[in-house]
Amino acid sequence: MSIHIEAKKGEIAETVLLPGDPLRAKWIAETFLENAVCYNRVRNMFGYTGTYKGKKVSVQGTGMGIPSALIYCNELITEYGAKKLIRVGSAGSFQPDIHLRDIVLAMAASSTSGINNSRFINADYSPTASFELFMKAANFAKENNIPIKAGNVLSADEFYEDDKDGYKQWAKFGVLCVEMETAGIYTIAAKYNIQALSILTISDSLVSHEATSSKERETTFKQMIEIALGTL
Repeated sequence: MSIHIEAKKGEIAETVLLPGDPLRAKWIAETFLENAVCYNRVRNMFGYTGTYKGKKVSVQGTGMGIPSALIYCNELITEYGAKKLIRVGSAGSFQPDIHLRDIVLAMAASSTSGINNSRFINADYSPTASFELFMKAANFAKENNIPIKAGNVLSADEFYEDDKDGYKQWAKFGVLCVEMETAGIYTIAAKYNIQALSILTISDSLVSHEATSSKERETTFKQMIEIALGTL
């Protein structure tokens, strides 16, 4: 057992889906996996392992924000041997042509976090997706007629920002949407030479101010999960 995950060795698969919401982890396990077993209840950050089309896969909640996500990613990698981390999360659109429930593949992640400042002094590190996972996800979406967008996303430290129009600068430079974990996940994956990908569903728009409910975010973003499982 690690500090935050009570699973025994061998109970977690090499491929782990990472929703921020632990209740979404529960929903994913109950909806998509066969013979799913809950291996973690510490802090109610649920984790499950089951099979999908005969392949072993785990789902682990990470909480919100890079610091929380890195706790779970670090333990999954160093204590349990995870090799592929696939974030399945929600995001807020920065662009007028990206609407509610659209799916975004994060090719790279800009960030307002200082998480890499101590590693790269007077320099900017650019966390990017695994090309192999990215292509598998993109090809699966194409083969199954699931529209996607792909590009740069923003991993922000603040959910409630003082400047309500601050997103427009990011949007001007082509950033597609905002979430809170991807830059950290891509960085730790690079550190340990494993694969990572973020697949995001648009839950709200900073442009139109439309939004989905918390229940919808928990239980209705099925295509994102199908794409993630399609990379197995």
